[in-house]
Amino acid sequence: MDTEKINERRIGVVVPVGALRGSKSTGVGEYLDLIEFSALCVEMGIGLIQILPVNDTGYESSPYSALTAFALHPLYIRLDDLEEAANFRQKIAELGRRFDGERRFPYYQVLRAKMELLREMYRANAGPIARDAETGALAGWIKENPWVKAYAVFRRLKEANGEKSWKEWDKSTILSGAAGAKAAPDTAGALVETLWAKPELRDEHLFWAWLQKALDSQFSRAAKAIRDLGILLEGDLPILMNEDSCDVWVHRNIFRMDLSAGAPPDMYSPEGQNWGFPIYNWEEQAKDNYAWWKNRLKAAGKYYDAYRIDHVLGFFRIWASSRTDNSSALGRFVPYLPVKRGDLEKLGFDSGRIRWMSRPHVPTGELWDALRAGLPEPEVAMEADRAFEAALERIGGEEMWLFKDSIKGEKDILALGLHPAAAAFLVKAWQNRLFIEYENGAFFPVWYCRSSRAYASLSEPERNALETLLEKRRAASEKVWEQEGEKLLSVLVASSTMLPCAEDLGAVPDCVPKVLAKLKILGLRVIRWFRDWDRDGQPYVPFDKYPELSVCTPSVHDSSTAREWWDKEADQEHFAAFIGVPSLPKVYNPGTAKIILKAAAAAASRFRVFQIQDILDLSRMWYGPDPALDRINVPGTANEFNWTYRLPASIAALAGDNELIHSVRELANI
Repeated sequence: MDTEKINERRIGVVVPVGALRGSKSTGVGEYLDLIEFSALCVEMGIGLIQILPVNDTGYESSPYSALTAFALHPLYIRLDDLEEAANFRQKIAELGRRFDGERRFPYYQVLRAKMELLREMYRANAGPIARDAETGALAGWIKENPWVKAYAVFRRLKEANGEKSWKEWDKSTILSGAAGAKAAPDTAGALVETLWAKPELRDEHLFWAWLQKALDSQFSRAAKAIRDLGILLEGDLPILMNEDSCDVWVHRNIFRMDLSAGAPPDMYSPEGQNWGFPIYNWEEQAKDNYAWWKNRLKAAGKYYDAYRIDHVLGFFRIWASSRTDNSSALGRFVPYLPVKRGDLEKLGFDSGRIRWMSRPHVPTGELWDALRAGLPEPEVAMEADRAFEAALERIGGEEMWLFKDSIKGEKDILALGLHPAAAAFLVKAWQNRLFIEYENGAFFPVWYCRSSRAYASLSEPERNALETLLEKRRAASEKVWEQEGEKLLSVLVASSTMLPCAEDLGAVPDCVPKVLAKLKILGLRVIRWFRDWDRDGQPYVPFDKYPELSVCTPSVHDSSTAREWWDKEADQEHFAAFIGVPSLPKVYNPGTAKIILKAAAAAASRFRVFQIQDILDLSRMWYGPDPALDRINVPGTANEFNWTYRLPASIAALAGDNELIHSVRELANI
C-alpha cells in the first residue's frame, strides 16, 4: 500500500480472525475467511481491517502470550485448502459440524482437533514433503525464513516435555545421553542447528516447517486480496514476549530475565499488574542494531499495511518487578535515574536512617494484632513464634524486626508455609518502605512510599527536602524516557513502510505524545477515557479536537462494548449533553448506536475504528441477550470465555442485512 493510501482518512473495523464465520470455516475463523469478510467491508464502505495478534500461542488462548514473534497460529489454518487434504474431506467436514454451532469457539478443543488432523495429513504425505524440503518449494521457503528452524526445534521439545516451560525441560529430551536433569540455560542457540541437522528428528521438525509454510501461503493470499480491494490490513504487535517462548529461549541475551514487566498500581489494580514477561535488554539489542526487531517487522510487513504497537509506553520506560515478587507493588520504572546514597546523605540521613527508609521494619505488636484478628487466642502465640522464627530477625533488644536476608521477595514469604493471616501480614509488611534499593546504593521510591512507616516518621523539613529530590529525579528521568522512546521508535519507523499506530493508554508521561507526533505515529483515543481529567467535571474532549495523527474508537478488546458501556457504565446525561443529544435512550438500541457511532465517525482522527460488535449493534438482528457476552476479554481473569468471541452469524448472513450495510455506509461517508 503506497503512502498516499496510508494517509487517507478511513473508517475501520476491529475483528479477531477467530471470530469470523466464513463459508468454509471449521469451528473457528481462519485466515482465508478474511477474503470473504473484506468483500463485505467493501459493501459497507470500510477501508481498514484491524486484527488481533495471530502468532502461535500454543494452548494459551491469549493472543498476547505468543510462543514466537514469527510463526503464525495453526488454529487459523483452512484444512480444506491444503494440497494434502484430498483424502481427508470427510474428517474435515466432521470437524466443522462438531464445532460450528458453538456461540463462542472452544479454543483448546478446536486447536487439538485441528492439530491431530494436521498430523494425520502430514504422515500420509511425509515422503513428498521430505523431498520438497530437499530441493523443492519447502526448501526455498525454509531458506527465506531461517527463524523456522529454532521454532520447529522449540515446538518439538515443548511437546516432548508435556508443554512445560523450557526452564523445566528434561535434558534427555534435548540430547540423548546428556547428563543432568535440566536443560542448560545458555545453550539453546548452539543447540538449534545441531538438533535441526539430526536425521532421526528431521521428520518431526519438517512437520512444523511444512505447517508454517502453509499458514504463510494462506495468510499471504488473504492479505493480497484485501490490498487489491484497496483496504488497509492492520496487524497487532505485542511489545513483550512470553518468557516461555522460542524467542526468549534462543535469544536470552536480548532479554532481562531477572525482571518481570507489568504496570504500576492504580485504582483498578491496587497491587499493580505483574505480566510475567521479561523486559528487553536494549543495550544488548543495540549491539546488532536491533536485528531481532527489524526481522520481526520484516515478517509482519509481508501481510500488513499498518501495525498497532501494543503498550508503546514500554519503548520509553517499562514498569518492572523482581522475579521474587508476585505483585508489582515494589516495581520500578526502567530506565530511571536513581536516588543515590550520597544524595540521601547530603540531606542529612545517616546509614541508620537510610536503612529505616529502605528496609521494612516490623513492630512485634503489629504481627500479634494481625494474628489476633483472624485466630483464636490460644493459637496466636504459636503462629507468631513460627512467623518470627521463619521470616524475621530482631534488631538488638528492640521490639522491632527486619526480614531475614534469605527473604528476597513475596514468593519467599509465601513459601514458608505460615498461617495465611501471618503470610498476608508479612507480604504487606514487606511492601512497607519508602525506597527499594534495587542495586547497591541505588534507590527507587516505591509506589506507596508516602503511605510508608518511614515517610510518616519524617519531619516536615525532611519531607520537603526529599520531595524536591524526588521531583528532580522524576523530571530528569522523563528526559531519559523521551530520548529512549525516540531512539527505539525511530528504529521501527525507519525499518518498515508499514504505518505504526500506538496503543498509548494509561498514565502517559508528557514526552510520549510529543515523540509520537514527531515520528508521525498515530496514537489511540478511546472516547470514554479521552477527557480533560484535570478540569472541573472532567469533560470529554470534543471530537473536532482529536489529533489527525490518531485512531478514535468507542471501545477496545479489553473493554466493554459500546452497548454494555452505555447500559451499565456510562454517565449517560453527561455524555448525551457532550454530543448534543440529551434525548438519547437510556437503554441501548440501534438508534442509540447510530447516534454515538456517527459522532465518533466525525472525529478529526485519521482512522475512526469500531469493534465488530459495535458495528453489529447498528442492527437489531444481532442483539444478544446480554452485551457482556459479546466481550472479547475481561482483564484480570483467566477462563475459557476470554478470546473466544465469534460473530453471531455467518459473514454471508451479515451481508444479507441491508439495514446494517446502509448504517455502516453512513458512517463511512461522514
